Amino acid sequence: MTGLKSIFKRIEGYREEVISLQTGLTARKALGPANGGTGEHEKTDYIRTVIQEMNPDVLEIIQAPDSRVPDGYRPNLIAKWGEELEGATVWVLSHSDIVPPGDLSLWDTDPYTVKVDGDRIIGRGVEDNQHGFVSSWLALKGILESEESLSRPVGLAVVADEETGSEYGLHYLLKHRKDLFREQDLIVVPDAGNEEGTMIEIAEKSMLWLQFTIIGKQCHASTPHKGKNSLVGAATLILALQELDRLFSYADDLFSPPESTFSPTRMDPNVPNINTIPGKAVFCLDCRILPRYQTEEVFSACREVADKIGSELDLKIEMETIQRQEAPTPTPIDSPVVLALQRAIKLVTGRDGEPMGIGGGTVAAFFRKYGLPAAVWSTCADTAHQPNESCLIPDILTDAKVFAALYLDDEKRG
Repeated sequence: MTGLKSIFKRIEGYREEVISLQTGLTARKALGPANGGTGEHEKTDYIRTVIQEMNPDVLEIIQAPDSRVPDGYRPNLIAKWGEELEGATVWVLSHSDIVPPGDLSLWDTDPYTVKVDGDRIIGRGVEDNQHGFVSSWLALKGILESEESLSRPVGLAVVADEETGSEYGLHYLLKHRKDLFREQDLIVVPDAGNEEGTMIEIAEKSMLWLQFTIIGKQCHASTPHKGKNSLVGAATLILALQELDRLFSYADDLFSPPESTFSPTRMDPNVPNINTIPGKAVFCLDCRILPRYQTEEVFSACREVADKIGSELDLKIEMETIQRQEAPTPTPIDSPVVLALQRAIKLVTGRDGEPMGIGGGTVAAFFRKYGLPAAVWSTCADTAHQPNESCLIPDILTDAKVFAALYLDDEKRG
């Protein structure tokens, strides 16, 4: 414990390192081609330079071919220390890509220029997912700059393409380099959390995105009897789909919220003028489904509701699946990674880490699909994807201490 206290003290002095790293990372745009960018090369090169300072035993860039980017591949970085040590490896996986800033008028500053306001750092990507990389890296830096030694191997992975499906990121690694990870490894993904740093995400809901196209007949608004109003059809269908809440009403307190959710979201533009009844309406439904149910059950229920409304209003209603992802098997509550995280959180903050499920999706789902238990954890205020995205320097330093305790496995040392 004496060694950890010394390392914690060292980490507390890393405020300027936090700002410097966040500034360098934020300035290097890492937008995937689906988001109008050229990939993650510049940012990954910067991360590789930072990591090289600590002489890893393994440092590798794994290239996922992608003809849409200038270099023809997306970079995934793997680094490892303590390669000669026995036992499970502690892996911390972050992602390098970000989402676009969106409407710039909603930002108070340039999204790609870090602003420091007291303890708050503002900029695109500072929380999602630079917070995770910075905290996991500074934990290792604190250990390696001290006289303390690792008790087991530690690996950092920084993957591409998390924001647009992970086909060129973790999914690619697990398909082509699954040998990197073992079932006994402790895998942490610092890509979600709560402000107290107590949420350990071990389960996710299934995801089903549906698009409904309602086809009627366009006409002049003064003669509605000559047409078939697709907007009325869309509104009626949206209300009728509330039946899903009753059909799939099971609640599981592991999740927050505990029920499956069915949310109408995007509505596409139809006619540009007021005096025309639209003949076509398109909207989408975001379904987050508890693992108790299959996505096909929900799809079939939606089809039945749509057919009923279409028949009643004499409209044609088409359904298209935009995205479908079945929930993987949850990480067990008593798995080594969950227990180790709970010990580390308790040691650093005095709080109890609580295993939970979430409605959103994280890259940890890919680990679970491959039979690799993973836990998602960090301390964050959930400003990801928002204008003026931000994170707190004290949160990063606290998380670095938790990772340091995890790397050193203090309970194992006795």
